[in-house]
Parts: sequence; C-alpha cells; structure tokens
Amino acid sequence: MKIRAAISDSQGGFSIETIDLHPPGLGEVLVKIKASGICHTDYDSMTWDRPLIMGHEGAGIVEQIGEGVSSVKPGDAVMLNWAIPCGTCYTCSDGRQHICEENSMVTGKGGGATTSAYVNDQVIGSSFHLGTMAQATVVKEAAVVKMTSVMPFSSAAIVGCGVMTGYGSAVNAAAVKAGSTCAVIGCGGVGLNVIQGCRISGALKIIAIDLSEDRLQEAKKFGATHVIKADKNDVDFVKVRQQVRALTEGRGADYAFECTAVPALGDAPLALIRNSGMAVQASGIEQKINFDCELFEWDKIYINPLYGQCKPQRDFPRLQELYKQGELLLDELVTCTYTLDELGQAFEDLLAGRNAKGVIIFDDEAPE
Repeated sequence: MKIRAAISDSQGGFSIETIDLHPPGLGEVLVKIKASGICHTDYDSMTWDRPLIMGHEGAGIVEQIGEGVSSVKPGDAVMLNWAIPCGTCYTCSDGRQHICEENSMVTGKGGGATTSAYVNDQVIGSSFHLGTMAQATVVKEAAVVKMTSVMPFSSAAIVGCGVMTGYGSAVNAAAVKAGSTCAVIGCGGVGLNVIQGCRISGALKIIAIDLSEDRLQEAKKFGATHVIKADKNDVDFVKVRQQVRALTEGRGADYAFECTAVPALGDAPLALIRNSGMAVQASGIEQKINFDCELFEWDKIYINPLYGQCKPQRDFPRLQELYKQGELLLDELVTCTYTLDELGQAFEDLLAGRNAKGVIIFDDEAPE
C-alpha cells in the first residue's frame, strides 16, 4: 500500500512523501488515519536523531488486523495511544503502563516498534511508534482503543496526548479532592484539560493564570472560576502569589499545576500552594532548572507525572463517557483544522499560539 506521510529530516524540516506501508503482522493493526493532532512535540521531532514518520496523536478506522488481534476488527473506529505498554514488564505489572520499561516510546527499542513502513526500500520509524501524520499506519494492538462514544475524529485524535496529560495530571496523578482549590499556570491545550480535570473532580475554586486575556476567557468556558492575568515582568510570581493567597484565605492553593513548559516557571507552582499542598509539573519541562529549596518547606509535595499516568484501557473509555455526558469538552478545543499539505502553516500557528488545538484532517481519498 502506498500512502502519503509527513517525514521529518532530523535537521529541523520535513517533507510530504509517498511511502510503502506493508500489511499488519502478528499482533498489529492497520489504521486508516482520519485525524491527527498537532503539538509542540511534533515540531520538536524534526530535530530528533533520525528521520521519522511524524505525529503521535490520532484517530481513525481499522482497515486490517494481523494474527492474534482480538480487541478490534476491521471497520472499528479507534483512538491511538502513544505510551504503548507491553503489559508484562516490571512497571506494567506494577500498574504503571505509561512508563513501560520495554517501550522507549519515541525512537528506541521495544513494544511499540513495527517494521511496516518503507521509503525507497529502507525501513523508516514512526514517531512514538505511531506516525499519525500519514494516511495510514501500522501499530501494535496495545496502541489502539476502540471508540464507544460518537464524536468527531478531530476530537478523538487529541485525547491521546494533551487531553490525557492535562486531565490525568489532575485526576490520576494529583487525585484532586472535591471542595479543594486549584491554581493552573498556563491555559493552552494541557492547561485547559487540567482545568477540566479539576472541575470534574469537584474542585471548589479553579484559578487560571496566563499572560493572555483571551486565553483566560477561554479558561472560564472549561471550568475556571477565577482568573489572574500574569505580568511577564513578575518573574518570581510575587504578584500572582499574593492574588492566589487573597483567593484562598491567605493560605495558598491545595494544588497548583505548571502547564507552560517554560523552564523559568518550573518552581512556580510551589510558590502558589499552601503548606503540605501539592505542586504538579504537567507540561514536560526537560531542561535543567534551579530551585529555591525554601519553596519545598512545610511538607510541600512536587511531582512530575508523565502523560497523566495514563492507563489507556481504563482512561480512554472514561474520557469518552465524560464527553458523552457533556462533562468533558473536546470539540471546543479544536480551533483550527488543516490538510496534510498545510502542515507548515499549522506549525506556524502552533508556535504563534493562535490555536487551543490544531488538527490535520484526512479526506476520504483512499491510500493507493
């Protein structure tokens, strides 16, 4: 099968190429992609150590299944999950499938790898073993979760990264308690879903913090009860801390979430929580940052969870049911859609912060 796909060049660029996709093998599923989300990780993948089929958020329809596949069949609509668990390693057995030891998730060894895609007879890997910025992909069975609620593929596609990371950081990792107070720094895709997770958990006050007035107004639609417009010159969050304390009886928030991926704000949630409160670094900062250890005093807890501690077979059905009930807003997150050939523009819009979430839509043109 010949398909069109976005291929990174490892030098900071990409191209749209026609590649060969072989049928699924043992334990594999061929999915016709209907929608692929776009996030900063996809942009970063253009400088990874080797060319890859881009994209790690997606949804589509099962076209073929390989031997041994039992959870889905051709014709099923599915969401894709990038943290593909092997199910048997130490961390999977310990209930932490999102950090499976046998699947490096990005470019290394392990449970998610397939050898089904070729460029000029040379095997090419897929970002996070998914490669959703393509007309079709072959993935491990553990990477797909059947869609049980009716929703647009554009909404389904974004569940497997930003939605799960934000929602899961609040619900799974922090285990936000009903009646609590939460502060959320950054109201982009992850931040809006942290806000949703806090609301669904029953938080009494949800304080959204951002530099953009437009984003703060958007945050209210997703559940923020209070908003604070930050000042970029308030680098130590002195003013923000004062305002948060004013809203929390002088004590500080029970939980605070950093959702900006700005290294300088890595310790910011510690400044906003009460004694014995919990700070959550949800955005995936990977750079070295300096911490004032005084911020950790008085039994404060700081955690850095991956992917909202996702268990796909547990969490994806829950998210679908919450969407069905109107509790989880997904359609509203998708603020712009693109064709595969418009990927360059999509990245420009991403970097300029023009969208809550952009999504590539694949038309009904069948792969060759």
